[in-house]
Amino acid sequence: MTPSQVFDALGRYAVIPVIAIESPEAAIPLADALLEGGLPVIEITFRTAAAAEVIAQLCEKRPELLIGAGTVLTPANLQAARSCGARFGVAPGLNVEVVQAAGALGMPFIPGVCTPTEIERGLALGCGVLKFFPAETMGGVEMLKALIGPYEHTGVRFVPTGGVNMQNLTSYLALPAVLAVGGTWIARKEDISARRWREISDRCRQATQAVANARSA
Repeated sequence: MTPSQVFDALGRYAVIPVIAIESPEAAIPLADALLEGGLPVIEITFRTAAAAEVIAQLCEKRPELLIGAGTVLTPANLQAARSCGARFGVAPGLNVEVVQAAGALGMPFIPGVCTPTEIERGLALGCGVLKFFPAETMGGVEMLKALIGPYEHTGVRFVPTGGVNMQNLTSYLALPAVLAVGGTWIARKEDISARRWREISDRCRQATQAVANARSA
């Protein structure tokens, strides 16, 4: 997939499950729960030692998933994600070296921002999609509206993450500059540990229905 195709797909799904997974053995059942729930996208964060192995497993055994890597803090993280087959990368902040490394690899990358200065830095680096993080802590929808204002004409899109959940996701998605939202509520660590696959599938269905409702409003 080209970068534009990846971003188009993220925009269609509109909700990106952000997953910190401790056990590689849970990777395939988790993937199947997401697919069963109609949400074929996942961001595996590099917060755990299992991340690279999980990404590699999913890319090999569930290629129908759009698989990304999260918490990509260094060029080494980025290279590991790419080597495992990840289609896109996400970071909580804007590290120039990582953004440039992603550009050199041709890998779609979404760095994190929460200030006008960081947005301008991202735009100067050629980033057309930025993660607004931590969204709720930084003022939520109203703060994002204020940030969008001076930059809307650039075409930049945002992926708010951090405190986004079923109660507020439609408020974010109502903003035209929001490409998608990211969240950990779809598959929490405790749900994965307890193998609550049906509950995860149900949350996927709820999220996709909320997206459909928001877009038809």
